[in-house]
Amino acid sequence: MTGTKVSIFQRPAWVAGFALTAAILWGWAYPLIKLGFGEFQITTDMTGSKMLFAGIRFCISGLIILTVARATHRRFAVSDRRDWWYVLLFSLLNTTFHYAFFYFGLSHSDGARAAILNSMGVFTVVIFACMFFKSDKMTMRKALGCILGFIGILALNLGGKESGQFTWLGDGMIILNALCSAFASLMTRGLGKRVDVFVGTGYSLALGGALLILPALLIGGTLPNVTVVGLLILLMLIGISTIGFTLYNKLLTCNPVGKVAIFNSLIPVIGAVSSCLCLSEPFYWKYIIAGALATSGIYIINKGK
Repeated sequence: MTGTKVSIFQRPAWVAGFALTAAILWGWAYPLIKLGFGEFQITTDMTGSKMLFAGIRFCISGLIILTVARATHRRFAVSDRRDWWYVLLFSLLNTTFHYAFFYFGLSHSDGARAAILNSMGVFTVVIFACMFFKSDKMTMRKALGCILGFIGILALNLGGKESGQFTWLGDGMIILNALCSAFASLMTRGLGKRVDVFVGTGYSLALGGALLILPALLIGGTLPNVTVVGLLILLMLIGISTIGFTLYNKLLTCNPVGKVAIFNSLIPVIGAVSSCLCLSEPFYWKYIIAGALATSGIYIINKGK
Protein backbone atom coordinates (compact mmCIF):
# COMPACT_ATOMS: atom_id res chain seq x y z
CA MET A 1 0.00 0.00 0.00
CA THR A 2 1.24 3.47 -0.79
CA GLY A 3 0.37 6.66 1.02
CA THR A 4 -1.03 8.26 -2.11
CA LYS A 5 -4.37 9.91 -1.40
CA VAL A 6 -7.02 9.31 -4.04
CA SER A 7 -8.91 12.43 -5.09
CA ILE A 8 -12.62 12.53 -4.29
CA PHE A 9 -13.16 13.03 -8.04
CA GLN A 10 -11.62 9.59 -8.68
CA ARG A 11 -13.52 7.54 -6.10
CA PRO A 12 -16.19 5.46 -7.93
CA ALA A 13 -19.10 6.39 -5.65
CA TRP A 14 -18.32 10.10 -5.81
CA VAL A 15 -17.70 9.99 -9.57
CA ALA A 16 -21.14 8.45 -10.04
CA GLY A 17 -22.74 10.94 -7.66
CA PHE A 18 -21.15 14.00 -9.25
CA ALA A 19 -21.82 12.79 -12.81
CA LEU A 20 -25.46 12.06 -11.96
CA THR A 21 -25.83 15.51 -10.38
CA ALA A 22 -24.58 17.17 -13.57
CA ALA A 23 -26.86 14.99 -15.71
CA ILE A 24 -29.93 15.76 -13.61
CA LEU A 25 -29.22 19.49 -13.70
CA TRP A 26 -28.73 19.52 -17.48
CA GLY A 27 -31.88 17.44 -17.97
CA TRP A 28 -33.95 20.11 -16.23
CA ALA A 29 -32.42 22.81 -18.43
CA TYR A 30 -34.66 21.73 -21.35
CA PRO A 31 -38.01 22.82 -19.90
CA LEU A 32 -36.46 25.83 -18.14
CA ILE A 33 -35.09 27.20 -21.42
CA LYS A 34 -38.47 26.88 -23.12
CA LEU A 35 -40.19 28.44 -20.09
CA GLY A 36 -37.64 31.26 -20.24
CA PHE A 37 -38.35 31.86 -23.92
CA GLY A 38 -42.05 32.11 -23.10
CA GLU A 39 -41.58 34.42 -20.12
CA PHE A 40 -39.25 36.77 -22.02
CA GLN A 41 -41.57 36.50 -25.07
CA ILE A 42 -38.77 35.22 -27.34
CA THR A 43 -40.39 33.64 -30.39
CA THR A 44 -38.92 31.05 -32.77
CA ASP A 45 -37.94 33.67 -35.37
CA MET A 46 -36.00 35.86 -32.89
CA THR A 47 -32.51 34.42 -33.47
CA GLY A 48 -30.68 37.38 -31.92
CA SER A 49 -32.79 37.26 -28.76
CA LYS A 50 -32.16 33.53 -28.34
CA MET A 51 -28.40 34.09 -28.68
CA LEU A 52 -28.57 36.97 -26.19
CA PHE A 53 -30.50 34.87 -23.66
CA ALA A 54 -27.92 32.07 -23.96
CA GLY A 55 -24.96 34.47 -23.90
CA ILE A 56 -26.09 36.20 -20.71
CA ARG A 57 -26.58 32.83 -19.02
CA PHE A 58 -23.12 31.49 -19.81
CA CYS A 59 -21.17 34.72 -19.48
CA ILE A 60 -22.52 35.31 -15.94
CA SER A 61 -21.93 31.67 -15.06
CA GLY A 62 -18.32 31.92 -16.21
CA LEU A 63 -17.78 35.15 -14.26
CA ILE A 64 -19.16 33.50 -11.10
CA ILE A 65 -16.72 30.59 -11.51
CA LEU A 66 -13.79 32.95 -12.09
CA THR A 67 -14.78 35.01 -9.03
CA VAL A 68 -14.81 31.89 -6.85
CA ALA A 69 -11.49 30.83 -8.41
CA ARG A 70 -9.95 34.18 -7.49
CA ALA A 71 -11.32 33.98 -3.94
CA THR A 72 -9.85 30.49 -3.49
CA HIS A 73 -6.48 31.56 -4.95
CA ARG A 74 -6.58 29.36 -8.04
CA ARG A 75 -3.85 29.75 -10.64
CA PHE A 76 -5.14 31.87 -13.54
CA ALA A 77 -2.09 31.74 -15.78
CA VAL A 78 -2.16 29.65 -18.96
CA SER A 79 1.00 27.52 -19.29
CA ASP A 80 1.97 28.99 -22.67
CA ARG A 81 0.68 32.09 -24.49
CA ARG A 82 0.03 29.97 -27.58
CA ASP A 83 -2.31 27.83 -25.49
CA TRP A 84 -4.82 30.68 -25.50
CA TRP A 85 -5.77 29.48 -28.98
CA TYR A 86 -6.67 26.13 -27.42
CA VAL A 87 -8.76 27.91 -24.77
CA LEU A 88 -10.50 29.94 -27.49
CA LEU A 89 -11.30 26.85 -29.58
CA PHE A 90 -12.58 25.07 -26.49
CA SER A 91 -14.76 28.09 -25.64
CA LEU A 92 -16.23 28.13 -29.15
CA LEU A 93 -17.06 24.41 -29.14
CA ASN A 94 -18.05 24.08 -25.49
CA THR A 95 -20.18 27.22 -25.29
CA THR A 96 -20.62 29.46 -28.34
CA PHE A 97 -21.37 26.99 -31.17
CA HIS A 98 -22.67 24.33 -28.81
CA TYR A 99 -25.41 26.49 -27.33
CA ALA A 100 -26.12 28.58 -30.42
CA PHE A 101 -27.18 25.31 -32.09
CA PHE A 102 -28.90 24.11 -28.90
CA TYR A 103 -31.07 27.17 -28.27
CA PHE A 104 -31.98 27.53 -31.93
CA GLY A 105 -32.85 23.84 -32.28
CA LEU A 106 -34.79 23.68 -29.01
CA SER A 107 -37.04 26.56 -30.07
CA HIS A 108 -38.02 24.51 -33.16
CA SER A 109 -38.48 21.18 -31.37
CA ASP A 110 -40.29 19.63 -28.41
CA GLY A 111 -38.14 19.62 -25.25
CA ALA A 112 -38.63 15.87 -24.77
CA ARG A 113 -37.64 15.04 -28.35
CA ALA A 114 -34.58 17.33 -28.23
CA ALA A 115 -33.43 15.80 -24.92
CA ILE A 116 -33.41 12.27 -26.32
CA LEU A 117 -31.88 13.29 -29.65
CA ASN A 118 -29.10 15.13 -27.83
CA SER A 119 -27.95 11.82 -26.31
CA MET A 120 -26.22 11.19 -29.65
CA GLY A 121 -23.31 13.25 -28.28
CA VAL A 122 -22.86 10.85 -25.37
CA PHE A 123 -22.24 7.79 -27.52
CA THR A 124 -20.13 9.82 -29.94
CA VAL A 125 -17.84 10.76 -27.04
CA VAL A 126 -17.45 7.11 -26.02
CA ILE A 127 -16.45 6.12 -29.57
CA PHE A 128 -14.07 9.06 -30.10
CA ALA A 129 -12.48 8.60 -26.65
CA CYS A 130 -11.53 5.04 -27.58
CA MET A 131 -9.90 6.38 -30.74
CA PHE A 132 -7.87 9.17 -29.10
CA PHE A 133 -7.13 8.09 -25.51
CA LYS A 134 -5.21 5.00 -24.37
CA SER A 135 -7.21 4.93 -21.12
CA ASP A 136 -10.42 4.30 -23.10
CA LYS A 137 -10.43 0.93 -24.86
CA MET A 138 -13.21 -0.16 -27.21
CA THR A 139 -14.80 -3.41 -26.04
CA MET A 140 -17.74 -5.49 -27.19
CA ARG A 141 -19.67 -4.14 -24.22
CA LYS A 142 -19.02 -0.52 -25.19
CA ALA A 143 -19.85 -1.24 -28.82
CA LEU A 144 -23.16 -2.85 -27.85
CA GLY A 145 -24.01 0.05 -25.54
CA CYS A 146 -23.34 2.60 -28.28
CA ILE A 147 -25.36 0.61 -30.82
CA LEU A 148 -28.34 0.53 -28.46
CA GLY A 149 -28.00 4.28 -27.93
CA PHE A 150 -28.01 5.04 -31.64
CA ILE A 151 -31.00 2.74 -32.15
CA GLY A 152 -32.78 4.76 -29.49
CA ILE A 153 -32.12 7.93 -31.46
CA LEU A 154 -33.44 6.32 -34.64
CA ALA A 155 -36.57 5.29 -32.71
CA LEU A 156 -37.43 8.98 -32.39
CA ASN A 157 -38.31 9.06 -36.07
CA LEU A 158 -40.77 6.17 -35.94
CA GLY A 159 -44.43 6.92 -36.55
CA GLY A 160 -46.24 9.52 -38.57
CA LYS A 161 -46.40 13.30 -38.45
CA GLU A 162 -48.54 13.26 -35.33
CA SER A 163 -45.61 11.85 -33.33
CA GLY A 164 -42.99 14.20 -34.68
CA GLN A 165 -40.65 13.97 -37.68
CA PHE A 166 -37.09 15.05 -38.42
CA THR A 167 -36.59 18.76 -39.19
CA TRP A 168 -33.31 20.53 -40.02
CA LEU A 169 -34.15 23.63 -37.96
CA GLY A 170 -35.05 21.54 -34.92
CA ASP A 171 -33.44 18.09 -34.94
CA GLY A 172 -30.58 19.13 -37.28
CA MET A 173 -29.47 21.90 -34.92
CA ILE A 174 -29.69 19.60 -31.89
CA ILE A 175 -27.45 17.05 -33.66
CA LEU A 176 -24.84 19.77 -34.42
CA ASN A 177 -25.05 20.83 -30.78
CA ALA A 178 -24.42 17.24 -29.68
CA LEU A 179 -21.35 16.96 -31.93
CA CYS A 180 -19.90 20.22 -30.55
CA SER A 181 -20.44 18.90 -27.03
CA ALA A 182 -18.70 15.62 -27.92
CA PHE A 183 -15.58 17.31 -29.32
CA ALA A 184 -15.46 19.74 -26.37
CA SER A 185 -15.56 16.78 -23.94
CA LEU A 186 -12.52 15.28 -25.70
CA MET A 187 -10.68 18.60 -25.42
CA THR A 188 -11.33 18.97 -21.68
CA ARG A 189 -8.38 16.80 -20.67
CA GLY A 190 -6.08 18.94 -22.83
CA LEU A 191 -7.56 22.06 -21.24
CA GLY A 192 -6.61 20.73 -17.79
CA LYS A 193 -2.97 20.42 -18.92
CA ARG A 194 -2.85 24.05 -20.00
CA VAL A 195 -4.69 25.80 -17.18
CA ASP A 196 -6.37 24.98 -13.86
CA VAL A 197 -9.54 23.17 -15.00
CA PHE A 198 -11.75 25.25 -12.66
CA VAL A 199 -10.35 28.46 -14.14
CA GLY A 200 -10.49 27.01 -17.67
CA THR A 201 -14.18 26.23 -17.21
CA GLY A 202 -14.76 29.83 -16.15
CA TYR A 203 -12.80 31.14 -19.13
CA SER A 204 -14.74 28.97 -21.58
CA LEU A 205 -18.16 29.97 -20.26
CA ALA A 206 -17.39 33.68 -19.87
CA LEU A 207 -15.61 33.99 -23.22
CA GLY A 208 -18.02 31.70 -25.04
CA GLY A 209 -20.98 33.59 -23.58
CA ALA A 210 -19.51 36.95 -24.62
CA LEU A 211 -19.06 35.60 -28.16
CA LEU A 212 -22.80 34.88 -28.16
CA ILE A 213 -23.79 38.27 -26.76
CA LEU A 214 -21.82 40.43 -29.23
CA PRO A 215 -23.31 39.09 -32.50
CA ALA A 216 -26.72 38.89 -30.80
CA LEU A 217 -26.63 42.63 -30.10
CA LEU A 218 -25.34 43.38 -33.60
CA ILE A 219 -28.36 41.68 -35.19
CA GLY A 220 -30.80 43.41 -32.87
CA GLY A 221 -31.25 40.80 -30.15
CA THR A 222 -33.24 41.93 -27.09
CA LEU A 223 -35.14 40.49 -24.13
CA PRO A 224 -38.59 41.86 -25.05
CA ASN A 225 -40.37 41.25 -21.75
CA VAL A 226 -38.26 41.21 -18.57
CA THR A 227 -40.17 39.88 -15.55
CA VAL A 228 -39.30 38.65 -12.07
CA VAL A 229 -40.27 35.09 -13.05
CA GLY A 230 -38.12 35.32 -16.19
CA LEU A 231 -35.13 36.50 -14.16
CA LEU A 232 -35.63 33.66 -11.67
CA ILE A 233 -35.62 31.15 -14.55
CA LEU A 234 -32.45 32.75 -15.90
CA LEU A 235 -30.82 32.52 -12.45
CA MET A 236 -31.70 28.81 -12.24
CA LEU A 237 -30.13 28.22 -15.66
CA ILE A 238 -27.01 30.11 -14.57
CA GLY A 239 -26.81 27.87 -11.50
CA ILE A 240 -27.20 24.74 -13.65
CA SER A 241 -24.32 25.83 -15.89
CA THR A 242 -22.07 26.83 -12.99
CA ILE A 243 -22.46 23.60 -11.04
CA GLY A 244 -22.88 21.22 -13.98
CA PHE A 245 -19.85 22.31 -16.00
CA THR A 246 -17.60 22.61 -12.94
CA LEU A 247 -18.33 19.05 -11.82
CA TYR A 248 -18.31 17.52 -15.30
CA ASN A 249 -15.07 19.13 -16.52
CA LYS A 250 -13.24 18.23 -13.31
CA LEU A 251 -14.37 14.60 -13.62
CA LEU A 252 -13.17 14.43 -17.24
CA THR A 253 -9.64 15.44 -16.22
CA CYS A 254 -9.43 12.73 -13.53
CA ASN A 255 -11.13 9.74 -15.15
CA PRO A 256 -11.47 7.94 -18.50
CA VAL A 257 -13.62 10.19 -20.71
CA GLY A 258 -16.04 7.45 -21.71
CA LYS A 259 -16.63 6.43 -18.09
CA VAL A 260 -17.83 9.93 -17.19
CA ALA A 261 -19.54 10.99 -20.42
CA ILE A 262 -21.78 7.92 -20.57
CA PHE A 263 -23.70 9.14 -17.50
CA ASN A 264 -25.11 11.86 -19.73
CA SER A 265 -27.28 9.15 -21.28
CA LEU A 266 -29.63 9.90 -18.40
CA ILE A 267 -30.09 13.51 -19.56
CA PRO A 268 -32.60 12.59 -22.29
CA VAL A 269 -34.71 10.60 -19.85
CA ILE A 270 -34.76 13.44 -17.31
CA GLY A 271 -35.22 16.06 -20.04
CA ALA A 272 -38.10 14.20 -21.68
CA VAL A 273 -40.00 13.60 -18.45
CA SER A 274 -39.41 17.12 -17.06
CA SER A 275 -40.45 18.71 -20.37
CA CYS A 276 -43.69 16.76 -20.49
CA LEU A 277 -44.43 17.59 -16.85
CA CYS A 278 -43.53 21.30 -16.99
CA LEU A 279 -44.54 22.18 -20.54
CA SER A 280 -47.58 19.92 -20.97
CA GLU A 281 -45.99 18.51 -24.11
CA PRO A 282 -47.51 15.30 -25.53
CA PHE A 283 -45.69 12.19 -24.35
CA TYR A 284 -45.24 9.78 -27.28
CA TRP A 285 -44.70 6.05 -26.81
CA LYS A 286 -41.45 6.21 -28.74
CA TYR A 287 -39.94 8.45 -26.01
CA ILE A 288 -40.19 5.47 -23.67
CA ILE A 289 -38.43 3.22 -26.19
CA ALA A 290 -35.69 5.76 -26.95
CA GLY A 291 -35.15 6.54 -23.27
CA ALA A 292 -35.01 2.85 -22.34
CA LEU A 293 -32.47 2.09 -25.06
CA ALA A 294 -30.27 5.04 -24.02
CA THR A 295 -30.43 3.93 -20.38
CA SER A 296 -29.61 0.35 -21.40
CA GLY A 297 -26.54 1.68 -23.21
CA ILE A 298 -25.17 3.32 -20.06
CA TYR A 299 -25.85 0.17 -18.00
CA ILE A 300 -24.13 -2.18 -20.44
CA ILE A 301 -21.05 0.04 -20.80
CA ASN A 302 -20.59 0.45 -17.02
CA LYS A 303 -21.56 -2.99 -15.71
CA GLY A 304 -18.72 -5.23 -14.57
CA LYS A 305 -17.55 -8.41 -16.22
